[in-house]
Amino acid sequence: MPENKTGKIVIATGGTSDMPVAEEAAVTAEVFGNSVTRLYDVGVAGIHRLLSHNEDIMTARVIITIAGMEGALASVIGGLADCPVIAVPTSVGYGAAFGGLATLLSMLNSCASIVSVVNIDNGFGAGYLASMINKIGG
Repeated sequence: MPENKTGKIVIATGGTSDMPVAEEAAVTAEVFGNSVTRLYDVGVAGIHRLLSHNEDIMTARVIITIAGMEGALASVIGGLADCPVIAVPTSVGYGAAFGGLATLLSMLNSCASIVSVVNIDNGFGAGYLASMINKIGG
């Protein structure tokens, strides 16, 4: 059987309130033997925080974006990266967030063709899927 060549999984959150879901994804990916880089609180409200991690984004095998509110982080990272992006909407937010439904719909409507979406708060599913993608021969 050929040896699996694994790369790095990057997990990026829009804000600090997204961290519990991000940690669920990170621990899941790590349990399955993946190297995980965490980029927390790098949302579009302070885009300079995200852009300062350009090397991490460009060297990732898979990226998981986790965000509430309008979910724009998935589209932004999807426009920058050249690897699969798994978007996870979170149920945090205020105003018209509707428990994550607004974010889910925004992520589903992303025009970045490398973005795929899992369900609201599904950190486990994102971490598991990222692990499977990461272990596909490179």
